Amino acid sequence: MSRDLLLVVLSMTAWGVGEGLFFYFQPIYLQELGATPLQIGAILSVLGIIMTAAHIPAGYLSDRIGRRPLMWIAWTIGMTASWVMALAYSLPVFVAGYLLYSFTAFVMSPLNSYATAARGKLSVGRAITFISAAYNTGAIIGPLLGGLIGGRIGLRPIYLLSACIFVVSTVIIFFIRPQPVEAAASSHPRSQLPLSRLFVAFLGVVFVANFAMYLPQPLSQNFLQSERHITIEQIGQLGSIASLGIVFLNLTLGQITARRGFIFGQLATGLFALILWRGTGLGWYQLGYFFIGGYRVARSLLTAQTRSLVGQAAMGLAYGVTETVGASAIILAPLLAGWIYEQNPEWVYPTGLSLIVVSVLVSLVFVSRSRASHSIPLNPIIKEVEEC
Repeated sequence: MSRDLLLVVLSMTAWGVGEGLFFYFQPIYLQELGATPLQIGAILSVLGIIMTAAHIPAGYLSDRIGRRPLMWIAWTIGMTASWVMALAYSLPVFVAGYLLYSFTAFVMSPLNSYATAARGKLSVGRAITFISAAYNTGAIIGPLLGGLIGGRIGLRPIYLLSACIFVVSTVIIFFIRPQPVEAAASSHPRSQLPLSRLFVAFLGVVFVANFAMYLPQPLSQNFLQSERHITIEQIGQLGSIASLGIVFLNLTLGQITARRGFIFGQLATGLFALILWRGTGLGWYQLGYFFIGGYRVARSLLTAQTRSLVGQAAMGLAYGVTETVGASAIILAPLLAGWIYEQNPEWVYPTGLSLIVVSVLVSLVFVSRSRASHSIPLNPIIKEVEEC
């Protein structure tokens, strides 16, 4: 592992601890501040809009001015937003900080591009899933600690602690070295973002998969607390188990091809929805939250597949497009989840499970057709596609 990749890993681990402190309690804290389930869904949808708008410009800029400056900006904004949330006493101010924090999602394109370029002998899939595993290793600690603090003295102090940890993570990321900006040779077909039918179909798979996998998640903590009478401390334990599951699934599914790992990630998320719907008791919910990691792994492996479709010079922009399409699904899913939840909280899970089944079938059709399209070599990236 290179020095720079190691620094990214350390910073992401610290960030995982900080974000893990509050991430799983966010819907509950919004409810404590006076938000209804539908309002929570609307807030999360606005976050999705912000994330959708940010990815493509960030990906484009990372190809033009470099990845490190955008990473520095994202870490600084995230640290600032965390202090706004920590010091907020009202719902509007807190939501303002939360919206600012969500803007840092644009870092995914520069971050994945940076990790790809700094991966050394690692495959793209392994490098990206390794970064995700580092973050979620830290996120194992965060929810446990957040649950202990929140269950005893309230949720607000966990935001103060989180903001302090983000300062440490930001200091670490400022030590990474710059990477050269790739020159885009317009005459070379791989220097341009592909608009082929295969790439457009891939983006359709990205949208369907992200929408289906995210739908059961936004109000699950509220559901467990209100409908299943799970305590704040137990929800923190579930968050840590979820992060443990993400690490495990990252390290296992990252060893196989990105296409196959992506399918298994969706199936794991389907198990989460099924268990929360039909499971009874904390043990079942712990098992369900272990499988929720399939969502994060599936998203990472979608990114790995994107890399195989473009050249080095367009890598950031391609990642940005993929992240944008995935984030656009998050605009609609929380709104639908909030509406379904107000009709009947349990209905969210069979609805999500059904959509995941559809998503898996769509993904399998895409894999079959993309393999057929590569049965006759057409360009020099085919070998790389197959290796994903």
